[in-house]
Amino acid sequence: MGVYLVSVGAEEWFGEEEDGWGEVASALNAELRRRGLPPYEDVPPETDFAAGSGQAFEEKLTPSMTGFLALCETHLSQEESEILCGWTVLVPFSLDEEIWLPIDSGYHDSESTMVVGAPQVLPLAEKLAAAIELPPETPATCDNLDVSMWFREQAKELATTRTGLWVTDLDAAFYVALFLRAAQHSIRRGCPIVCT
Repeated sequence: MGVYLVSVGAEEWFGEEEDGWGEVASALNAELRRRGLPPYEDVPPETDFAAGSGQAFEEKLTPSMTGFLALCETHLSQEESEILCGWTVLVPFSLDEEIWLPIDSGYHDSESTMVVGAPQVLPLAEKLAAAIELPPETPATCDNLDVSMWFREQAKELATTRTGLWVTDLDAAFYVALFLRAAQHSIRRGCPIVCT
């Protein structure tokens, strides 16, 4: 099984069935209205899968996060680290602060769901990417575990001929790329990304 980061289309986001995110979507919109913000209703529909199209996002959190968390401690404040990698739901618009919803996310053994804005996550991920000199060859899309597969295969090869902090801990570099691409995808497609 494991934990995945996946993009969600409108049908699943607003869906009321058991594996849908309708309860989260309703609670988020209620909280946004309470804060005087417009509801999040413009979620794009899911598209048919097309490898390399950049229309979907799916990555699995497989490697150890130890090196990545140490990297966060070195370059980010505790609050920034929590924003970057503590979320359950990533939305494509700015939020002044994270939103906690009293809904069991099934992730982080938590009885609540943490929603953060991709525009807040992106600069933090970019800061780490610059710090480790993440190579430009890192895949820009994550339709079907593209980043996972790249780090499992091509990255090891590339690391033999490149310098930069990224070559010293490929697992940490994977998570930098993962959160960077998640934020970019959410903003580009205007869709939520969820931990599931």
